[in-house]
Amino acid sequence: MLETANTVTRLRSRCIAMIERTERIVDLNYVGLVVATVFFALSMTPSLLPRDWMFQGLISGINAAIGYGVGCLLEWLFRLWIRPRLTRIPAPPRWTRYALKSAVLLSAALGAAYMLVQSAHWQREIAALMGMEGTTTPAYLRTGGLSLAIGILVVAGYRTVRELILFFARQLNRWVRIPRELAPAAGALVLVLLVVTLFNGVATRAFFAVANSAFSVRNDTTSDYAIPPRLPERSGSPDSLAAWDTLGFEGRWFVSHGPSAERISWVTGRPAREPIRAYIGLESVADTERTQAELAVAELERTGAFDREVLVVVTTTGTGWVNSMAANAIEYMYGGDTAIVASQYSYLPSALSFLADRGKAAAAGRELFDAVYERTRARAPEDRPKLLVYGESLGSQGSEAAFDGLADLRAKVDGALWVGPPNSNRLWQQFVSRRDPGSPETRPVYADGLVIRFATDAADLGRPGPEWRAPRIAYLQHASDPIVWWSTDLLFSRPDWLSEPRGVDVSPRMRWAPLVTFWQVSADLTNAQGVRDGHGHRYGSLVMDAWAAITHPPGWNPELAERVRLEIEAYEAYEREVK
Repeated sequence: MLETANTVTRLRSRCIAMIERTERIVDLNYVGLVVATVFFALSMTPSLLPRDWMFQGLISGINAAIGYGVGCLLEWLFRLWIRPRLTRIPAPPRWTRYALKSAVLLSAALGAAYMLVQSAHWQREIAALMGMEGTTTPAYLRTGGLSLAIGILVVAGYRTVRELILFFARQLNRWVRIPRELAPAAGALVLVLLVVTLFNGVATRAFFAVANSAFSVRNDTTSDYAIPPRLPERSGSPDSLAAWDTLGFEGRWFVSHGPSAERISWVTGRPAREPIRAYIGLESVADTERTQAELAVAELERTGAFDREVLVVVTTTGTGWVNSMAANAIEYMYGGDTAIVASQYSYLPSALSFLADRGKAAAAGRELFDAVYERTRARAPEDRPKLLVYGESLGSQGSEAAFDGLADLRAKVDGALWVGPPNSNRLWQQFVSRRDPGSPETRPVYADGLVIRFATDAADLGRPGPEWRAPRIAYLQHASDPIVWWSTDLLFSRPDWLSEPRGVDVSPRMRWAPLVTFWQVSADLTNAQGVRDGHGHRYGSLVMDAWAAITHPPGWNPELAERVRLEIEAYEAYEREVK
């Protein structure tokens, strides 16, 4: 018996020694660990889009690290303000403390494992809603290891910041006499002020300057599959006022592709004209005193665009991208008797443009449309082309900026199509917030759908009834598109799209929680295009259906629509592969 007791004592001593050595190395905060586990679990809950194990591991690792930091802060505040005011309670024996810590570690590990298994099930459900193949549970368990690695790296960054805070605290104590317990808080305040000052000024400007410089390098490159056009109907051709090497990467792709008159005739079985594509890059005005808008109008006049049946003004996304599906569809519909004009306003991708260049997007959209509209209005009404506007994502925000409101929009255009509009779009917000009672936010009906319609699929374009007055305006928005539903309001307000009957591709298990939902949808933004057409920010040939409903192209019928759909979908697949 005595020998057994001695063995137990030695074993317990060894366990304690091992735990102490581990604690000295890891310096683990157990309150931080508990909160980190909770944050990890919350990050595994369903969101708008399915995630693979690698993407989820990155998000959950960052989330857990944030939770660890919150837990450390709470524990520090408790020791600083609350514990000194409590009646002194005898400290538990050392072995009891280590038993509790072991229980915390075990509970955290088991809780994380349970959430990994449960999350794999949820991810399969979301993938099934979108017709995609779901993950397997064994594969998804890799998320845990990646999250741990990411969390450790971020916590290491935390500790670097902590050392900076202590450094500032020591420096403050050299010059200003402050209570010892307040020194870390004062050091943290100094650090925060320095960071805010930098990021509100020097660092922000430097970041976007470096980003602009970095992405301008890609702008100067040209795809191997983009060849300078020879036809005078294209910008960048020998006859063009905008030289090929000034159009930027996206502009060069846009003018060197698209269906020819011969191809349009082959697909439609009808005579066709050569479509006009005018594009002005950021550098196209370098050697001229004209603005981009003025040069665009001059390019349209050179090509005879104002004599075409349809003229489409496109506001691009950040880098100058134009959706080939939207451009190709309208060209096939009207037998090439079309002109499309677009301009570039930034080197930055849409995500960075949204942060830094929203004002540029609005200004570019307004200036280009106003210039084209004034030139169109100068012609006799019977000689004017059908004037359409198009914008996708940030481009829709820039395109909307050209109009003061619905009356102004209807007075100036013959149709408008805006795809995947950001939640901050001014006109979109007005229409959705004033939707008819009983219509959900994901599929709103505005004023009985007489002028404006919102569609998640082709059937929605005919809803709520057959009467749709000209000029027709359509928004395409998927219930699972995070670009449409992301808003800072998600931080503390439950959105209608989660309170009302939700879209068919949104998980019924998704729930709103303060802060959590905002972070989850923010993470989804980076994966908005990582799904199949018809979900997320992938609108596919629904754009063609919307154009057909808005413009009533002559001779359009289901058989022709199907031939054109197959053609433009095949081209989009080719573009994704080689661009």
